[in-house]
Amino acid sequence: MSKRIAVKLTFQGEKSVRQGHPWIFSNSIVKLGENPETGDLAVIFSKSKNKIIGIGLYDADSPIRIKLLHSGTEKVIVNNQFFEKQIKLAFDVRLPLLRTNTNGYRLLFGENDGFPGLIADVYNDVAVLKLYSRIWLPYLDAIANNIINVTKSKCLVLRLSRNLQNYADLGMTDGEVIYGELQNETVVFIEHHIYFSANVIKGHKTGYFLDHRENRKLVGAMSKSKTVLDVFSYTGGFSVHALANGANEVTSIDISQKALEVASQNAKLNNYSGIHKTICGDAFKELNQLINKHKVFDVVVIDPPSFAKRQSEIELAKKKYKELAILGLNLTSKNGILVLASCSSRVTSRSFFDINKGVFDKSGRSYNIINKTSHDSDHPISFPEAEYLKCGYYKLNS
Repeated sequence: MSKRIAVKLTFQGEKSVRQGHPWIFSNSIVKLGENPETGDLAVIFSKSKNKIIGIGLYDADSPIRIKLLHSGTEKVIVNNQFFEKQIKLAFDVRLPLLRTNTNGYRLLFGENDGFPGLIADVYNDVAVLKLYSRIWLPYLDAIANNIINVTKSKCLVLRLSRNLQNYADLGMTDGEVIYGELQNETVVFIEHHIYFSANVIKGHKTGYFLDHRENRKLVGAMSKSKTVLDVFSYTGGFSVHALANGANEVTSIDISQKALEVASQNAKLNNYSGIHKTICGDAFKELNQLINKHKVFDVVVIDPPSFAKRQSEIELAKKKYKELAILGLNLTSKNGILVLASCSSRVTSRSFFDINKGVFDKSGRSYNIINKTSHDSDHPISFPEAEYLKCGYYKLNS
């Protein structure tokens, strides 16, 4: 059972709490209650007036030693009612999205919705709760029950991060159904009138990548009667939107044959008359081969996985983004559109767009930036480190 522990911080740590930043690192802690354990409630007191200024969860497994749940001087009791209020607030933020014939969405986006180290996605009537930290174990039942009650889901699946799967004494397994009955591990859902599927037991993250939803819709809208190249396509998000919106031909490239098979299945959930081709292989190699064959496309989408998962990888990531921009430029036809995306939080938006600008300017091709986008509405951003997604749309005039 979790207990309350008193905490005092450095001046900078205290300032961070007052500003609402959700992370407190171990080197910001100057005084800590006895025998703290992961999941304990950390009550943060100011140094000068000894008043409560915040409350969080203690995490012995992470350098981010306390994950903040609340900042401010008002009295807060972390109980079922607290979680109910937070989840209802998060659901209300998603309501406009749910009115767009969409029933696949992110309900809880970690720290940004007050749930650090926790994600909750909903696919149709199946909710998926993914844990990245043991801090939530004492509160799991309360959170799960409130997710079910608020979303009216019929089933809840628990997914565990790789780190948590290594704990033998956790008492739970990745992919475990903790509420209701799962009829099929592949759940069909709707995204802006387009049908997709998510494998909620074995799929990456919670089964699907929801953050690019609005970008997929935008690409679909510009794909009618066009040829489209979808690079790092995974299960065909951009490809399916393009096909369903009347693309003549769509080519999906991914290193996973299984992902491409799911992409083809997702396409067949919808009505389309265009041709869908798939290429399995390393994207950099396959793009070079297409260039050697003098292939060009009306719309090219390049949405790679994160290239900078740690600080030491930033410079290599920038080189890869530059290389992809060059390859994409060579594969985009005159009057075509090149869409370049990044989900590397350590590569800033400014750096990413500067890289692209450098490539375009050096190429000598005339172009216009027609759009820049970030996270969809179910991925709200409340602190700088959470901002990872950026996407640029470039119209090639020559």
